[in-house]
Amino acid sequence: MEFQAVVMAAGGGSRMTDLTSSIPKPLLPVGNRPLLWYPLNLLERAGFEEVIVITRKEIQKMLNLDTKMKLDFVCISDNMDMGTADSLRHIHQKIKTDVLVLSCDLITDVDLYKVVDLFRTHDATLSMLMKKTHEPTEVVPGQKGKKKPVEQRDFIGVDDTGKRLLFMANEADLDEELVIKRSILQKHPRMHIRTGLMDAHLYCLKKYVVDFLVENRAITSLRSELIPHLVRKQFSSPTSLQQGLDNKEEDQKKKEQASLDIYSFIKEDNSLLKPAPDNSCWNDHRGDMNETLYEGKVRCYVHIMKEGLCYRVNTLGLYIEANRQVSKLLLNLGLEEPLVHGSAQITDRGMIGSDSIIGSSTQVGEKTSIKHSIIGSMCTVKDKVKITNCIIMNCVTIEEGCCLQGSVICHNAVIEKGADVKDCLIGSDQRLETKGK
Repeated sequence: MEFQAVVMAAGGGSRMTDLTSSIPKPLLPVGNRPLLWYPLNLLERAGFEEVIVITRKEIQKMLNLDTKMKLDFVCISDNMDMGTADSLRHIHQKIKTDVLVLSCDLITDVDLYKVVDLFRTHDATLSMLMKKTHEPTEVVPGQKGKKKPVEQRDFIGVDDTGKRLLFMANEADLDEELVIKRSILQKHPRMHIRTGLMDAHLYCLKKYVVDFLVENRAITSLRSELIPHLVRKQFSSPTSLQQGLDNKEEDQKKKEQASLDIYSFIKEDNSLLKPAPDNSCWNDHRGDMNETLYEGKVRCYVHIMKEGLCYRVNTLGLYIEANRQVSKLLLNLGLEEPLVHGSAQITDRGMIGSDSIIGSSTQVGEKTSIKHSIIGSMCTVKDKVKITNCIIMNCVTIEEGCCLQGSVICHNAVIEKGADVKDCLIGSDQRLETKGK
């Protein structure tokens, strides 16, 4: 077993609480499949047979996934607030090999081997996936009057190949200047700084990185703490080899720092030859040999998708966008299932758009038009209803003569006769009264 796969599915979806307050994030329907299905399907297509899924008990109980893989669920207590690094540390005893970590909110048709092969070819510490940031262009339901949060940009530095990840910093962590260490530029005089890239939260990591996390409990997040730390460590010497100790107290401090240094977790090859360059009069390197000896021990790479679909479904806007693109994605994945489920009862099929998805046991009445929309399972849509650009979840009732546009209707909601709904989000179990707007 070359890799173990881990899917993070315990997060609460804090950036999309309008939805996740009533529906756990991994269970949010995208194209009438739970969000968690998409990273699992990506792994299954790549040949994985087993996956560790870190989640919560209530989510595991509600999951009904169609997969041939063996799913090893590790449930985190509801009263435990864990970051992604905490979660990986929590399962470290299960990790026996290098690891592939994915977030449950990743929807992509990427060829996973392009990320994995970078890792293999360069014997990398880290390889990860990025894609150009996608901003939803249409109105987000229920957001009128709400101030849009300001997104902090990431500055990503890559070499001429566009694959070696040299630099990573978030705008929030910078002062007024972007400072790049001389040690980076000495090795890579040409570096391309890019903004507008989205971290897909898909990481290949060496086993020793997990071992490092177990000891270094100060790191709680993979994305904001561990990954930038690994990128920086590519161009620095091991803590244990830094010189200039003045006294025993500082000596002890340095030893403690060294025990938490990533280099101390890297298994050395040819350890008997390790001291030779320092002792030899034949080396042609002047000065401190530490940098030369340890250069390249930590290596980080990135695959930047140039085409294809890749979404992090972590906001309401991106949730809607992913649903609008999902029929294209399913086609790209070669899934030949019909967009309209065989058990759906539709009176006038000619009024159903070719890119609309309709779930099982849903009933659609006469003269009802459904365009660019997704209708969940066990819904009742009565006569003379017009639905455009909407996401309708499961067990929703839409009564006669309603007009719905650009809206999200959550589970078990009822839209009464004649209602006109535009750019709205209707929560689970809500009832919109007759002629309501």
